[in-house]
Amino acid sequence: MKKIGVILLLVILSLNVFAAKTVVVGAKMFTEGYVLANMISQLLKNAGFRVEEQFGLTSFPLRAAIENGQVDIYSEYTGTAWAAYFKQTKNIYDPYELFNEVAKLDYEKNKIVWINMIPFNDTYAMAVRNEFAEKNNIRTLSDLAKFVNEGNKVIFGVNPEFYERADGFFAMAKAYGMDVPKKYVKTMEAGLTYEAVSAGKIDVAMVYSTDAKLLKYNLTVLKDDKSFFPLYNPAVLVREEVLNKYPEIKEILKPLTLYLNENIIIRLNYLVDVEGIEPEIVARNFLRGLGLIK
Repeated sequence: MKKIGVILLLVILSLNVFAAKTVVVGAKMFTEGYVLANMISQLLKNAGFRVEEQFGLTSFPLRAAIENGQVDIYSEYTGTAWAAYFKQTKNIYDPYELFNEVAKLDYEKNKIVWINMIPFNDTYAMAVRNEFAEKNNIRTLSDLAKFVNEGNKVIFGVNPEFYERADGFFAMAKAYGMDVPKKYVKTMEAGLTYEAVSAGKIDVAMVYSTDAKLLKYNLTVLKDDKSFFPLYNPAVLVREEVLNKYPEIKEILKPLTLYLNENIIIRLNYLVDVEGIEPEIVARNFLRGLGLIK
């Protein structure tokens, strides 16, 4: 009898495992991608889901994985989907309009639902040392253009791709009416621009707007007041089949929209990249601090 009881207990436990709500969460293989994916995973686990994690993929393999059903949920960027996946060339400067257009295309083509656009923009930007901004009263790219056009020598540092692209540095300079001689533009790897501007080897650095190094080197990101740079707002993507089965997912992941912004994500990225804390721990501490998970 005792043996039969144990067998029955094992059967019941195994049935409970199979009955558990299970989803597969994906992550892009860079700091911000890991932080967001861990937040998604932990919010779902806290709500009773069994989560399988497929982390560390690059954009196109991850995209293929959600289209073929190997991944159910992950965070994607509006600009990446618009230009890279859907090959659209029209510039859209309103983040919500771009989100709606991308969401519409993805649902019509792939039955993938975009939910909960997260209110920060991880795009190209130009940054200067804080003291440079204060001394010259420069807060926007228009301010910088005026300063350059007044005859001040300003040295720029950009990565080779941004230097060469038709929609890159010189297109930006033209959009702002900024007269920059080519000899004043140095090319270097993107990660080195932060160190170069901090050390005073250049005056203006091409950066990414949510990079942890902005905080590490005390840099001021200049406001793109003419909306030249493309929009890259993250959002959570879910396969329609999964969302129909578990409609509560949208509400469970809503805190990503409510509690994240550019300043916060820079700080979270900093904790990983500069202080060396694992993304899983950073995500858990953030969510626990807000009382969102146990």
